[in-house]
Amino acid sequence: MTVSSATPAVRPWDEGRAPDFDGAVGWLNSPPLSRVSLQGKVVLVSFWTYTCINSLRPQPYIKSWAAKYRDAGLVVIGVHTPEFSFEHERANVTTAVRALNVEYPVAIDSDYRIWRAFRNNYWPALYFIDGKGRIRHHQFGEGAYDQAERVIQTLLRENGAASSFDGLVQVAGRGIEAPPSDEQQQSPETYVGYSRTERFASPERLGYGGRRTFSAPARLSVNQWALSGSWDVGTESAVVQAAGGRILYRFHGRDLHLVLRPGKADTPVRFKVTLDGLPPGDDHGVDCDADGLGEVRTPRLYQLIRQNRTGQDRLLAIEFLDPGAQAFVFTFG
Repeated sequence: MTVSSATPAVRPWDEGRAPDFDGAVGWLNSPPLSRVSLQGKVVLVSFWTYTCINSLRPQPYIKSWAAKYRDAGLVVIGVHTPEFSFEHERANVTTAVRALNVEYPVAIDSDYRIWRAFRNNYWPALYFIDGKGRIRHHQFGEGAYDQAERVIQTLLRENGAASSFDGLVQVAGRGIEAPPSDEQQQSPETYVGYSRTERFASPERLGYGGRRTFSAPARLSVNQWALSGSWDVGTESAVVQAAGGRILYRFHGRDLHLVLRPGKADTPVRFKVTLDGLPPGDDHGVDCDADGLGEVRTPRLYQLIRQNRTGQDRLLAIEFLDPGAQAFVFTFG
């Protein structure tokens, strides 16, 4: 994907002194960084969490900026602030950072101290800090990458870097990091745990109560979802209790993702995906094959469906062939 240069330039203005990073519980790819050690550097702070599709799709840009402008004085800091309980575990963050080929410094913000210091409320969020330690610009959500890069260039020039940066980066995200489709009516993010879920359509009540048997209705309307089989539904996830448990979702969009976690770290959970009752074929995602077969091995976001053509509602079913998998949230693209 080639970055457009048509977006008007933004004039960065002073939004106040940047907070320090002493709230991190650990660092990856770097010794601890601080406001003092970063003095004289232009800093891009990226708040993200590794299971969020909206945090993953900007990564090709952020990695490219970190590489292109490092010698000009840019320091990129990824602040990993978790959403789900397993994202608080350093080992899981370390595995994700390595798998995603993130080489810039990552502050592990499991206690939300940096998040609160910046008064941030979004994944993803970018904060642009000048060489004097002042926040000069911010962006929330995906997109506007050409604008973000022009702000970086402006702050680097203010800091004494060379005025020519040879245009903007060209990025071609692949797999999960590929840009979203242009679908206007794609299905909304849908949580599986009972504390935040919506549009649950199984006739059985969804709520805390230990192991229960659920059934799926004969038909789901678009954006409705259901469970079938034996499940234990908690506040943030549902855990399949026996082989054959299924989740069904009638969705609209090109891509369908589901955050999953195996019951035990060393025990993969096999699954099978169908689309409108059939194997997905060429519409399978990167985490299953054309027959819909895949495994949950690590806690992360799994891409189950990537359609070649969109524009119609489809029925996704994922059947777990082993017990123990936890399902957290559906996202679309």
